[in-house]
Amino acid sequence: MGAGRDTVEEENGGRVTAKKEPKTRRRSDSLRERVMTETLIRACGICDEEFERPFVAIVNSWSELHPGHAHLRGIADAVKIGVRMAGGSPFELNTIALCDGISPAHQYVLPSREIIADSIETAVEAPQFDAMVLISTCDKIEPAQLMAAARIDIPAIFVTGGPMYLGRYRGRRCTAADQEALITGLRDGKALPEEERSALKDCFHLGVGGCFGMGTANTMACLIEALGMSLPYCACVHATDAEKLRIARESGRAIVSLLEKDLRPSQIMSKRAIENAMRVNEAIGGSTNTLLHLPALCHELGFELPLDEFDRLSRETPHLCPVIPSGAYTMEDLRDAGGVPAVMKRLQDVLHTDLITVDGRTVGERLEGAGIYDDDVIRPLDHPVHAEGSHAVLSGSLAPDGAVVKQSAVSEKMHRHTGPARVFDGMEAALVEIEANRIQPGDVIVIQYEGPAGGRGMREMLDATAALCARGLDESVALVTDGRFSGYTRGPAIGHVSPEAQSGGPIAFIQDGDEIEIDIPERRLDLHVSGENLAKRRAAWAPKTIEGTGFFARYSRSVSSASRGAVLE
Repeated sequence: MGAGRDTVEEENGGRVTAKKEPKTRRRSDSLRERVMTETLIRACGICDEEFERPFVAIVNSWSELHPGHAHLRGIADAVKIGVRMAGGSPFELNTIALCDGISPAHQYVLPSREIIADSIETAVEAPQFDAMVLISTCDKIEPAQLMAAARIDIPAIFVTGGPMYLGRYRGRRCTAADQEALITGLRDGKALPEEERSALKDCFHLGVGGCFGMGTANTMACLIEALGMSLPYCACVHATDAEKLRIARESGRAIVSLLEKDLRPSQIMSKRAIENAMRVNEAIGGSTNTLLHLPALCHELGFELPLDEFDRLSRETPHLCPVIPSGAYTMEDLRDAGGVPAVMKRLQDVLHTDLITVDGRTVGERLEGAGIYDDDVIRPLDHPVHAEGSHAVLSGSLAPDGAVVKQSAVSEKMHRHTGPARVFDGMEAALVEIEANRIQPGDVIVIQYEGPAGGRGMREMLDATAALCARGLDESVALVTDGRFSGYTRGPAIGHVSPEAQSGGPIAFIQDGDEIEIDIPERRLDLHVSGENLAKRRAAWAPKTIEGTGFFARYSRSVSSASRGAVLE
């Protein structure tokens, strides 16, 4: 690998001589050809042998203020051991990593996806690394690294950081309802006693890792594995398990093998691999944020992924895994039931099993040894949690370009609902009314100007949905917004309404008392206002002024619709 070697014997005038195979040029050879560059790299302390080996970027997203990422230094160290064992030279670099739950200025979180992807491109392309290992755990960092891998298209493998363990509260496993009570400080409309509040604080997050249910972090880890971009079982192995470190070492070894084969992300993440991941997404009850991230990934890969494709596959793929928030089980239960390979084993007949993965095996070869160990956690196809998949894409007069709902987390009684609009400019205004108990059963809360451009970042409406759930309104009140939701959201929460209010979509013209009809089975979201009235409102409307000259002003000018993944144009 890299140095010319004797590989073929050749007859020449009766003599047999060894033929030298020409050295394969590496990207990092451009560093070796510049004397001053070599001296600068040697100043970092590397020896001659390391300098001659392939250069592997270890793209870490370690952060001390992020439970999903606080342990990633240890994982990166294990990866580097594996790279050295296989004959490569690892060099660790870092990216930013924001936690959705630790970001009061939440408008920064989704835009950080683009910043991270750009920073990886810059850090990997400038020194011309030969390959890279990407390490992350949480919501926007995983898709950002996928986007960067697609964009740079050098051999790449992922090591996802793994979920955390869920604690116990007063002798029982904590529930999503407990978490909502803690978030809002309320239960049954009454203040939560301080001693109970204090006990709950320590019971949810026992240590490092991604949150314990099927939020965006764990959903994306599962999809990365389903795409074939990480080793089998990586997604569900917990952050603090020794097995995670073994997977990290094996991933370090695997990246050198990928480099030898010159197997690139564009060869692994094909359209058919994306379809495999989408089917897994529907089966596991994945986060609605994947309907932003997978289209953004496809944009980097050079093709579009319409929202209609998610709906088509959801209708064909049953929801099999009742994991929080679409059931009572956790990632620990999913791991014990067999993990992502077991889910894919259930779906094997509708997956593309001939596709290559990062360990050199096909999807089908990976599934040969997969076992399914719990039929309650990974349901049989003839006994699903829901006959359809996790997501429904709605359209109609209120959402001409589509809207998204996690139907697996919506009570059956709210799959069809018609009610009067309660309209708010931004989440905080809605939250005031919810917490003051001025929202009535039957209402449809409408939160405007939270889209990618108008909200300058498309924030999650988690505080609003948690407050509704804590008051028992998740089975009687709907929420419609051009913003987005946490992967843990329960109830009839319809997001990604497109076009958004800032772009002059119908959601901008809704007024209090307007009748809104939601019909999830028929995939409809309609505003019952006459065309004449709507035209008058449109004529009197003007978009919000986007103030400032910094990052958010640039982001608002360049970001596309949520229906296209909120990518920067």
